[in-house]
This record gives sequence, structure tokens and C-alpha cells, in this order.
Amino acid sequence: MDEALIRSLTPGVLTVLVRRGADFAAAEDAVQDALVEAVRGWPHDPPRDPKGWLVTVAWRRFLDATRADTARRRREDRVEEEPAPGPASGVDDTLQLYFLCAHPSLTPSSAVALTLRAVGGLSTRQIARAYLVPEATMAQRISRAKRTVSGVRFDRPGDVATVLRVLYLVFNEGYSGDVDLAAEAIRLTRQLAASVDHPEVAGLLALMLLHHARRAARTAPDGSLVPLAEQDRGRWDTASIAQGVRILQAALARDRLGEFQAQAAIAALHADAPTAGETDWVQIVEWYDELARLTDNPVVRLNRAVAVSEADGPRAGLAELATLDDTLPRHTAVAAYLHERDGDLDTAARLYAEAAHKAPDLAERDHLVRQAARLNSRHRHGR
Repeated sequence: MDEALIRSLTPGVLTVLVRRGADFAAAEDAVQDALVEAVRGWPHDPPRDPKGWLVTVAWRRFLDATRADTARRRREDRVEEEPAPGPASGVDDTLQLYFLCAHPSLTPSSAVALTLRAVGGLSTRQIARAYLVPEATMAQRISRAKRTVSGVRFDRPGDVATVLRVLYLVFNEGYSGDVDLAAEAIRLTRQLAASVDHPEVAGLLALMLLHHARRAARTAPDGSLVPLAEQDRGRWDTASIAQGVRILQAALARDRLGEFQAQAAIAALHADAPTAGETDWVQIVEWYDELARLTDNPVVRLNRAVAVSEADGPRAGLAELATLDDTLPRHTAVAAYLHERDGDLDTAARLYAEAAHKAPDLAERDHLVRQAARLNSRHRHGR
């Protein structure tokens, strides 16, 4: 079985059924039934038109399910509407599924799960493994999401910003399980970029490519985190960096700046520096100023404080940090780093240990514990 082909066809087949009037939840169930039939039959008897085959089988499965719940006359009307088998339309309606899956009534986690299922073509088991949760838990989450969007029609323009936020969340989920969600998010965003002409879609794709290009250098052989300044830049994916920069430059040339383009510009400046010491921190601070203007996000201002410390010295960074709420995620870790750069190793060690207790995941916690231990060791040896 060609899993990539199946995943690429799934959203189009689902959209066809919904366009014909099937309820989203029922249509999704019918498509899953058709995929099961494909897994069983295609290896021995592959169809000439895979999408057409899936549409035909899924529509029949939907009709079979409908017959159990509808009156005879309505059932006959639907049967009469069944198109004759033949080549499927080449029109790609996948974009509509993005907007449905990013429905404002869904929680972010449900929107991400539904996007991976309906648009990404992943199975419930694959999504559950990627999130490191039981399959039954993920099945319930997806079922609730499907019920929420039940009956929603494709008669209103979608919100691109919401779709991009969902894809950004998918990307940030990381690389757990048997599905690389970062790579999956890039695949989905490429698909979206081919369907809609929007500079922020391009900006998000560029941002993903630039961050993903550093993946191989982010962890040491023992699994520990490697900070950006210490990464082996020879392990960065230069082809992905070049592609991300080209996409970003084309988006910026349209003069419709958005937050993902600004984030991508910061990532591009990091990627462009041959060494950490040659990073253009002054320009990065300017891009953080733009990003703060666009989003008014306190986390952006926290990252800006780090950039200011690199451009103008740790005292300047600490002054910026003092203006921010100390309950912000990673505020304590940033404070530890800036105090270390300023030479106050005792305070830095204490803050690293404190930040470790607040770390959102095991890898970051272990990294912060090692930083605290390193400074405490230096203190004990009088260095």
C-alpha cells in the first residue's frame, strides 16, 4: 500500500461526500470504511482511478448507514443521486477542510486532532501515538470534534489566521511517536500554500522550514538538548534553509507583514550566521520590535529581552526582563541565563534549579538541571 497516496487522497474524498450533502461525521466514518476496504483489496487489485474508487465506495458506505436511519422515500432519493462510476474530479477542495477543522467552537487540541485526521489522513492510532495518549482517549477527542462541526456547511469564507494557528500548533507538537508532526505540519502547510495565495501562509511555511532545518543539531547523541549557540551548524539542512529564505523573501516583497513572516525573518537571521558570534542581534531586536507591534504578545517581549542582552549586554537584557510578568513561561530560565552572562553565578544557579521545576517537558528540565549543576560545580572549585 502507498500510504502517502492514501493520505493525499483522503481529504479530497471526504470533501466530495460533504459537498454531496453528507454530514461531516458520517462522511468521515464512511471514508474510513472505504480506506479499510482499500487496505484489503488494493495490494491484490489496484484501481486505475484510486480517488474515484474511494469516492464510490465511501458514498455507498454512507448510503448504507443512511438507510438504517431515514425513511424509504428519502433513501431512494439519495440512491438516485449516486453518480455513475468513473474518473473522479481533479478539483482539490482540501482547503475547505482546513477551515472546517479550525472551527472557532473547537478547542485547539481538538482542532489539531481533527486536522491531522481529516486533512492529514492519519489514523486515530497514529495521532494518539504522536501525542503519547491512549488511542481511546484520542478517539473520544476526535468524536467530540466531529460532533461539534456536525451540520456545518461550506457556505462562508474561512478564517486563514485560525487555520494557520492550528498548523502552527501541529508543528510545535514536536517529533514524538511514529508520526513526525513537524514534518506533517510542513506537508499540510505546503498543501495550503498551493491552494491559497496569502503572504502569511508563505511566512508560516518559511518559518517551519527554517526551524526544521536545525532539527538534527538540536539534540546530542544522549538525547540532551543542545542550545542554538552550541549547535553544530554543519548539521543544519542548508537546502531547507535556502528554500525557506526564498519563500520568505517573496512573501516580504508583497509588503503585507504578519507575525509568521516576522518570526521567519528572525529564524532566517539565525540561519544566515556562520557562527553564533556572527549573529546580527541588532537586526533581530528590530524584528522583535515588529513582532511585538503585530502581536502584543508578552512571550515575544521575553524573547526580545534575550536578543537585547546579546545586542547591548546582559544588563540591558535584565532591564527589559524587569518590565515583564515573572509568571511568564520560561521567564525564570531567561533570568538565569542573563544573570550568568552578567557574572552573577550564584543567582544564575539558583534560578536554573528553580526553572527546572517549572519546565514543560523532561528534556528541558534535564537541560536546566545540568546548567545549575555546572554553575554549582564551578562555584565549588572556585572558578
